Amino acid sequence: MLNGKIAVITGASSGLGAILARQLSERGAVPVLMARSEDKLSLAAAALAGRPHGMYKLDVTSTEQVMRTMQQVMDRYGRIDILINNAGYGVFESFVEASLEEIESMMDVNYLGTVRCTKAVLPYMLKAGSGHIVNIASMAGKIGSAKSSGYAATKHAVLGFTNSLRQELAGSGVSLTAVNPGPIDTPFFERADPSGNYVKNIQWFMLKPEKVATVVLKAIGKRIPEIDLPFVAGVGIKLFQLFPRTFDKLAGKLINKK
Repeated sequence: MLNGKIAVITGASSGLGAILARQLSERGAVPVLMARSEDKLSLAAAALAGRPHGMYKLDVTSTEQVMRTMQQVMDRYGRIDILINNAGYGVFESFVEASLEEIESMMDVNYLGTVRCTKAVLPYMLKAGSGHIVNIASMAGKIGSAKSSGYAATKHAVLGFTNSLRQELAGSGVSLTAVNPGPIDTPFFERADPSGNYVKNIQWFMLKPEKVATVVLKAIGKRIPEIDLPFVAGVGIKLFQLFPRTFDKLAGKLINKK
């Protein structure tokens, strides 16, 4: 299913992105790793054991750089079969204390970065009549919690974009998947939670990135439109949608651990 597929992954220098690159490579795909840090990209590429791959320095906040880099991939490989929009970061602060610059930056990376990369790649997929775009969103895009107003807003935007675009692409041959994980045990929290208090409080609940990567590949293989994980969080999402005010009262203390 994945053998020989050209798979572009943003935010591939560490964490989930790097593991996705490795798992794709192990299944015969050609991962194309993209991130801002060349040093970290080189380390992630070294884990691919010499199997075919591509590597490009990319800042998803630069429209010009995104367009140029995706064109370079097309020139080299002739196609892009899979795009995984994984680049993103979060900073957990109360809204009153958070700077507008940080909120704008998160939106620029997490949401507009996804839009830019999709805008650059989608015309090629539509011309080919095939392709798969995976947007790594978050449970935060469905349920807000204290000290994550800026971050949650970016993921709400990613989900709104994904759901609307999926309707536009119906019948085009291009599939779209939203992946909504809960907290993942990755370097994401080194910036989001430098004190380590939030991680300590939710350690028992955190997902292993290898498991999330496996679920993403399953979604690609089966063209699943949306996945919430872990399962218990997906159930919580449904309860929240049905009984939002009751859920706030019962689960507020559980999710507001920052």
